[in-house]
Amino acid sequence: MKLLEVNHLQTYFDTSHGVLKAVDDVSFDLEYGESLGLVGESGCGKSTTALSICKLLPKEGRINGGEILIEGQDMASLSDDEIRKHRWADVSIIFQGAMNALNPVMNVGDQIGEAMILHEGITKDEADKRAADLLELVEIPRERIANYPHEFSGGMKQRVMIAMALACNPKIVIGDEPTTALDVMVQAQILNLLEKLRRELNMGLILITHDLSILGETCDKIAVMYAGRIMEMGTADDIFNHAMHPYTQKLIECFPNIEKAKIIPEGIKGAPPNMLEVPEGCAFHPRCDKACDVCMHSRPEPREISAAHVVACHLADAEVDHE
Repeated sequence: MKLLEVNHLQTYFDTSHGVLKAVDDVSFDLEYGESLGLVGESGCGKSTTALSICKLLPKEGRINGGEILIEGQDMASLSDDEIRKHRWADVSIIFQGAMNALNPVMNVGDQIGEAMILHEGITKDEADKRAADLLELVEIPRERIANYPHEFSGGMKQRVMIAMALACNPKIVIGDEPTTALDVMVQAQILNLLEKLRRELNMGLILITHDLSILGETCDKIAVMYAGRIMEMGTADDIFNHAMHPYTQKLIECFPNIEKAKIIPEGIKGAPPNMLEVPEGCAFHPRCDKACDVCMHSRPEPREISAAHVVACHLADAEVDHE
């Protein structure tokens, strides 16, 4: 049994202008101790996918269809009261922006221990001891348990957020752009820490980012999202060295290569679509230099290129058939 299976997930938002299909038929899985990176431009559905797994959608949002199986239990079918038993214990999330995510009038020990007391019914003293242990696990001295958020640097606040996410020993941890507000050196430290904890605790890790470059050495596999769908998914080698979807190729080209001539990347022309008016056919075709007639009228379905490599592109289908 896999740790996590997301099958044909659809997450919609009811707006005054109509139904917004933020996540539209997304499927992937995660093994114990495995890491998955979700990458793409802003608005492509990465964070909504994460919030759907935790069932933390705003009131306008709803899971319209599909399954979210954690060890075989379908989270999508649970009521609000039932899902509370699974948050923190089965799946937890590290939100972006630790600067604003912590309560400024509670010391960090109380904030870490709060989830343990609520979900496990342990005493305050037991929660304090475990919170101190978690601080040490994320490389913060345990004696700082009584400090308040303003007494920590940005990187240390993010470590506190990681400790909070680990409070109830979850099987899956989701990092929703956990290093966005940090400088490059601290970003590397946080990513290395998450990787170390994943291996030591054998937990599943989903890392969400708009920065494809940080996933190469961090994640076992990478899913590239665009307009609410997964356009390409594979190992880091598949994505970085054998990318087949034009969108994935363009994302990679956006990052300078220090081994080549110093040129400014061109970037991707245009902008992601309005999710209330997603183009017919392949959603990327208005921005794609390789688009042909079939791309404009027929939505490509995911095709397995190899055991771990899946691509939703008509051009990839043609290349495989040609071979």
